[in-house]
Amino acid sequence: MSIEFIFRIIGMILMAVLGVLSGSSFSKIASGPPELYMVVFGLVGALFGLIITPFITTRPVRALRIILGKISTPTLVAGLLGLLSGLIFAALLAFPLSLLPSPFGDLLPFIGVLLCSYFGIMVFVMRQQDIFNLLRSRLPGKSTETNPAQTTEDADSPSGGRTILLDTSVIIDGRIADIARTGFLVGTLMIPRFVLNELQYIADSADSLRRQRGRRGMEVLSQMQKETTVPVRISDIDVEGVREVDDKLVILARQLRAPILTNDYNLNRVAELQGVAVLNVNELANAVKSVLLPGESLVVNIIQEGREVGQGVAYLDDGTMVVVEDGRSQINTQANVTVTKVLQTAAGRMIFARLDVDSR
Repeated sequence: MSIEFIFRIIGMILMAVLGVLSGSSFSKIASGPPELYMVVFGLVGALFGLIITPFITTRPVRALRIILGKISTPTLVAGLLGLLSGLIFAALLAFPLSLLPSPFGDLLPFIGVLLCSYFGIMVFVMRQQDIFNLLRSRLPGKSTETNPAQTTEDADSPSGGRTILLDTSVIIDGRIADIARTGFLVGTLMIPRFVLNELQYIADSADSLRRQRGRRGMEVLSQMQKETTVPVRISDIDVEGVREVDDKLVILARQLRAPILTNDYNLNRVAELQGVAVLNVNELANAVKSVLLPGESLVVNIIQEGREVGQGVAYLDDGTMVVVEDGRSQINTQANVTVTKVLQTAAGRMIFARLDVDSR
């Protein structure tokens, strides 16, 4: 039995009783049979209470919970502090304002409460970071001077005080484990429960390819939890009122002020449009690939034919494709080539080369 159903029943009973009482009073005015008016008004009141009760009880509370769920904790605390400060300031102004002649003495204290509350919330929310930094520096036992040993200890800590949200795609990709092992990621990797549920759903898929990808993601996650290079934490935190996993991640990242680690292009664009920092594994992979300039020579192993006639295709150790002109005759052999052009595409970097004279 849901809470909305209970409120509907209570509202129906209360409005039915109110309708019966109204019908009894109306029968005296209309000089009619009281039983008829009491029954009609009672039924109308019960129907009205059954329909309208959720819109004045559970629905506003649910909407308020969704709005509050989208606000970050620091912003919410700053807003409450601003409201309290505004009310205190309005209380100090209420007495002198009430001494003014009517109607100013009656209206200005109420207007002062509204204005002081609004400006208090606005100022505290806008300067919340400065206010919290000031409070931390004034806490008992905290020194305002910087301790070099403490600074070094904080810098050497594995978490680094930052939380990084992981997307399902980057867990399935598997490269995140190698990146975390190198120590380039500073912070705590957090996997929300809804991301883990999506990963489990993929692992239980009827499609064999999706099932293998999901199980691979589970293995990668288990491997990362066993290693202590970067802390990995699974959190039960959720975002109410949102169904899509990507939307939940973006809202959660805004609340926690944390970056999202992903290789999903669409999630990357949506997060950037909403001001969320994104760590893209594909962009990192493209950034660390070896840089080759036209005219440089290298040795490649041509393994297959290209799209054009006579072309051969080879791959570097980092996965970069090398298209070799007239390389079809050198398939399954190592050849010396010279770079002629480097092309950067959305899928990555492509290198065009030609065979050296000695290799032909």
